[in-house]
Amino acid sequence: MLENYLPILIFLVVGLIFGGILFVLGYFLGPNRPDSAKQSPYECGFDAFEDARVQFDVRYYLIAILFIIFDLEIAFFFPWAVALRDVGMVGFWAMMLFLAVLVVGFIYEWRKGALEWE
Repeated sequence: MLENYLPILIFLVVGLIFGGILFVLGYFLGPNRPDSAKQSPYECGFDAFEDARVQFDVRYYLIAILFIIFDLEIAFFFPWAVALRDVGMVGFWAMMLFLAVLVVGFIYEWRKGALEWE
């Protein structure tokens, strides 16, 4: 049973070692010229004007949740597309039903104004 997982273990170890080596080389060989502009805090390209602990507007969370929902659901299309020949017409129509539910949900959110930031 262990021999089935040995290639994965070797891949992880080699990846961690290679990543660690590149991280250390970048730290020691990369330029390090700090100045006041690089050390100053900023948000999205402009200076921070409030405390970091200020609550965000609830619309920010709503947009973030909607993005996560619709973006992650689209990720289900990739394995489906790879296995489309194997799943046949039943799998095709199941994905069309899934897509229809996504479209209905998207239209509902659009009509409710959840995607408006104003």
